[in-house]
Amino acid sequence: IALAYNQVIELFPTGGGGYRVATKLIGPYAGVTSGAALVLDYVLTIAISIASGVDALFSLLPLGFHEYKLPAEVGLIILLIVLNLRGMKEVIKVLLPIFLGFVITHAFLIVYGLGSHADQLPRLIPATLEETGALAGQLGWAHVAALMLLAYSQGGGTYTGLEAVSNNVNVLAEPRVKTGKITMLYMALSLAFTAGGIILLYLLWDAKPVEGQTLNAVAFGAIIRSLEWEPWVSSAALWTVLALEGGLLFVAANTGFLGGPAVLSNMAADSWVPHKFRYLSTRLVTENGILVMGLAALGILLWTRGSVSLLIVLYSVSVFLTFAISLFGLCVYWWRKRAEEGKWIVRLALSATGLTVCSVILAMLLVEKFTEGGWLTVLIIAAIIGICVTIRSHYSWTKDQIRKVDEIFANQPFGSIVRSAKPDPSQATAVFLVGSSRGGGLHALLWVQRMFPDHFRNFIFLNARTVDSHSYGGSEDMKLTKMEASVALTYFVNFCNSKGWAAKSYLAFGTDPIDEITRLAEQVQEEFPNSIFFASKLVFEQENWLIRLLHNEAALAIQRRLHLLGLQMVILPMKI
Repeated sequence: IALAYNQVIELFPTGGGGYRVATKLIGPYAGVTSGAALVLDYVLTIAISIASGVDALFSLLPLGFHEYKLPAEVGLIILLIVLNLRGMKEVIKVLLPIFLGFVITHAFLIVYGLGSHADQLPRLIPATLEETGALAGQLGWAHVAALMLLAYSQGGGTYTGLEAVSNNVNVLAEPRVKTGKITMLYMALSLAFTAGGIILLYLLWDAKPVEGQTLNAVAFGAIIRSLEWEPWVSSAALWTVLALEGGLLFVAANTGFLGGPAVLSNMAADSWVPHKFRYLSTRLVTENGILVMGLAALGILLWTRGSVSLLIVLYSVSVFLTFAISLFGLCVYWWRKRAEEGKWIVRLALSATGLTVCSVILAMLLVEKFTEGGWLTVLIIAAIIGICVTIRSHYSWTKDQIRKVDEIFANQPFGSIVRSAKPDPSQATAVFLVGSSRGGGLHALLWVQRMFPDHFRNFIFLNARTVDSHSYGGSEDMKLTKMEASVALTYFVNFCNSKGWAAKSYLAFGTDPIDEITRLAEQVQEEFPNSIFFASKLVFEQENWLIRLLHNEAALAIQRRLHLLGLQMVILPMKI
C-alpha cells in the first residue's frame, strides 16, 4: 500500500493526498467523501494517540490511579493545542527528543529480545502453523482469514502516517517527489520492523494479558528483568521505555494538527468548507485549523470516555474508507492511461491489490463492528458531508448573485481605444485586486472614481491564481486559468483606456494566492510609489454569523499583510 501511495506523490507533488486523488481521478462527491473521512481520521489520530499514550504511561501505576486517565488525556490535548499555536518549531523542539529516544530504546529491545530467544524461532514457526491449522480445522480457513484481517484492521491508524506524507509533500525538501518516496519507504520499513518485531516478542517471551497493563509493558518488563540489573534500575528502565512509548504516541497525535488543516485547505479551495481555511500562509487561518482539530478531538475523547477499543473502531473505518477510495482512483487512472503508459499494468496491479485488501477490511469492519461503533463513524462522516454540501450550495448561490452583478455591468459604456495612455509612476495610482468577476472589478473602479474624481491618474489591476502545473491535469488547468485571467485583466485595461485613463495589469500563479498578491503588491509599490490598494468584499442584506464565517477572509488577510508592510489598502463594500 505504501508503494501504491508513491503514485499519489508522483501525480500530486504539491500535496493533497487522498482528497485530491478522489476529486481529480473520480469526481467531486468521491472527493468530499474522502475529505470527510480524512478530517475525521485526523481528529481521531489526535484522540486515539493521546488515549493510547496515556494507557502506556499508566501501565505501571496501581489500578486506583486509572480514574485519572481521562483528565490526563484532556490536559495533554490542551498542551498540544497550545504548543501548535506557538508554531511548528516549538512542537519539534519538544517532540524530536522523544521520537529519537523511542527509536533507540525500542530498536535495542526488539533486537536483543529476538536475539536472546533466537533458538526458539525454529520451534515457533511450525508450532504457529500447527495452531493455525488446528484453528482452521475448527472454524474454516475463511473464518481464520477474516479473523486475521479484522485483527490487522485494528492497527489501521498506522496508515495515517502514509496519508500524512502524501498530503504534505509540499512541505518536504526538494526534490519533493524523491524526498516523499524515500520518506514513505522509511515509514513502511520502520512500521513493518516495529510491529513485526513486537509481535514476535509477544510469542517468544510468552507475554500474557495483565489487568491495567498494555501487552508491551508485560513483554518489555520481561526482557528488562532478564538483563539482571538492580531492581530499581530495571524499574526505571521500564518506566523510561513506557514513557517514550507514550511520548511517541503524542508525536503521532501531532500528525492530526499538521494534516487536518492541510485537508481543510484543499477542501476550502473547492468550496466544501469555509474559504478562510484555504490560506494556510495566514497565521490566524492556521490557528483556526489547529483549534478545530484539537477541540473536535477533545469532544470525541470526552464522548467516548477515552475508550481505546471504541476509538479504534471509529478510526479503522475512516482510515480504510479513505485508502479504498484513493486506491480505486489510482486504478481508474491507470486504466485510462493504459494506451499511453508502458508500465500501466504493473501499476494497476499494485493499486488493485491495495484496493482489494482495503475494501475487504472495510467491509468486514462495517459488518463485524457496526454495532460496536461502526455506525457512529458512518453517521459522523455523513454529517460532515451534509455540512460540506450545504456550504458549497451557499457558495454556488453567491456565485449566481455575482453573475447577476456582472450582467448589470455588462452594458457599461465602453468607448473606442484609439491611443492608450501610458502610466506615469510619479502620479497617484489606484491598484485593484480583481478576480474573474468583471462586475466586481468595475464596481470597485467606478466607486473609486466617484469618491475621488480625477485624483488617480494610473489604474493597476492585480490577479493571482492558484494552479499547480506539476500535478495531474495541472498544465491544462493552468493554460485555461491563465487564458481566463488574462481575458478579465485585458477587459479592465481596455475599459480604462477607452476612457482615456492609463492602465496596466499584473498576473501571478502560485500555491497560495495571498502570498502571490503580496509579492505583486510590493512590486507595484516599487514601480508606482504613490499607490493605494483597493479590494471588494461582499455585503449581504441578511447577514449572520454563518455568512461572516464563509466570506471575506481573503480581503481581510491581504489587508493585514499589506498594512504590516506599510502599504495602504481600502476594502470596498459590494452589496449582493
